[in-house]
Amino acid sequence: MNTTASSTLAGNAAVPARDVGRQSLDDVSKLRVVPARYPGRKIGTVFAIAVIAATLHSMLLNERWGWNVFAEWFFDKAVLVGLGRTLLLTLLGTLFGFTLGTFLALARVSRSPLLAGVSWTFIWIFRSIPLIVLLLLINNLGYLYEYITIGVPYTGIHFFRWNTTQLITPFFAAIIGLTLNQAAFSAEIVRGGILSVDQGQLEAASALGLSHRRQFSRIVLPQAMRSILPTAFNEIIGLAKGTSQVYILALPELFYTVQIIYRRNLEVIPLLMVATVWYLIILTALSIAQYFIERYFSKGALRNRPPGILDPLVAWLRPSHPPAATSALQSATAAATATPLPFLRAQGAHVRLHGVSKSFGANKVLDNISIDFPASSVTVILGASGSGKSTLLRSINHLERVDQGLIAIDDHLVGYRQAGDTLYELKEKDILAQRVEVGMVFQSFNLFPHLTVLENIVEAPISVRGTPRAEAESQARDLLARVGLADRERAYPRQLSGGQQQRIAIARALALRPKVLLFDEPTSALDPELVSEVLNVIKELARSGTTLIVVTHEIGFAREVADTIVFMENGRILEKGTPGKIFSKPDHPRTADFLQKVL
Repeated sequence: MNTTASSTLAGNAAVPARDVGRQSLDDVSKLRVVPARYPGRKIGTVFAIAVIAATLHSMLLNERWGWNVFAEWFFDKAVLVGLGRTLLLTLLGTLFGFTLGTFLALARVSRSPLLAGVSWTFIWIFRSIPLIVLLLLINNLGYLYEYITIGVPYTGIHFFRWNTTQLITPFFAAIIGLTLNQAAFSAEIVRGGILSVDQGQLEAASALGLSHRRQFSRIVLPQAMRSILPTAFNEIIGLAKGTSQVYILALPELFYTVQIIYRRNLEVIPLLMVATVWYLIILTALSIAQYFIERYFSKGALRNRPPGILDPLVAWLRPSHPPAATSALQSATAAATATPLPFLRAQGAHVRLHGVSKSFGANKVLDNISIDFPASSVTVILGASGSGKSTLLRSINHLERVDQGLIAIDDHLVGYRQAGDTLYELKEKDILAQRVEVGMVFQSFNLFPHLTVLENIVEAPISVRGTPRAEAESQARDLLARVGLADRERAYPRQLSGGQQQRIAIARALALRPKVLLFDEPTSALDPELVSEVLNVIKELARSGTTLIVVTHEIGFAREVADTIVFMENGRILEKGTPGKIFSKPDHPRTADFLQKVL
């Protein structure tokens, strides 16, 4: 075999396959590897070095830049006082502006047309007014209103009264102006982040019974922050530079202080460079803060998060915990599977639907459905796509509000309270409390990506049931062992396969000890090889006593596990019976036609 110095075994060139096949692997490993060369990159590097060198030469050796004057004034007391005022204005403008902006964003996405209208009007006005004009208007507010009073409107009763001109100092006017201006822009940033969170996350949080406050603070906001942070930091950086506009109020922040100095000594360029370098330092600090904050909120966003600057130090300081042996994990899983979990319900609930109808516009999805699901039974609902199966499930836990009819769980109406002959619709917090008894496993998993597997499972028991964290985590680990994932508690959902994610979703639903468990096509989003993982868990649950209602196309599973088969078409129940009856001798020809195609 002939080889030359240009022969390579990596990169863009390789030893011909016919030559490699004629020699041992040891011989091949001795070949010299020549990396691919990119002349264009070298030319670009040389050009960049030349530009940097020319720039530094021009700045450092040109005496007109006045670096000696720059050094004299950089740490001057007056400059540092102005710098401190700039930092204070930036901090307060950011704090108050984003706080007000968050409330405005929540108002814009609320169901109240009046609140949404007021928020939109505020944003429209204060995004339209230039900051410098806004600052002058606020500073001259005393011309419009001589006094600012707090009291009972239209009565002449006043509790507090201030002279407007004395109250609104230049500094106070600057804070108000920066806050109002920042709030208008940050409201849209926050609203965009909220809208970026997948609707399934809200449905999953609602199905778990989490309060609206908990949904926002624990589920929506952490995920929205990924979209909010880059634009928000742009706004903060813009605000830090925008504080220079308060010079119009004769407020001596950094830029105005520098102006005062160079008007006295006429050293314009050196003093402007003093301001420039300080702004660079401020914005560098903000950029570093942005990096670490974005990294914090990126948890679970990627399968493998990029290594951080301080990761080696953290790894060195953190005590190492060797993973448990595989045999030990398998033993724990086997033990959990062999014995029932004591904290789960031993008895399911009776679910009853009477005359239930639901339409989306002109499309009637559910048409006068009446059916009973006995306690501790397993019911499988079959039907073609669009037949109303998923809407039926979502109506049982009130994720969809029905147009007509009633749904009851153990004779307790879902979504309503009866008083005599009158039904009163429950408030959202009462509906959330009802959902605790009805677990739901979604087709697309809807795990919370920013929470670990263990955090996904314990979130609802801790915040809804009030279970102590230690007890909730112990129960969660038992559930993880039951679904065969005892070694994955610290993983994030995106680090799991589809079958593993669905089994975690089942464990999360079970953690609330529901009386009823709804499955909305739990295997349709999975590869065929992963389907059995999930179906085996559901088969075990079928023996636990919980009432199961499963929408699926898995006929073999339905034949083996179900007590009752329900077939739906065009929002109606065409047939109901035992698996033996439905699969062997269906009464309705549409049922027979459907089964003939899927069996």
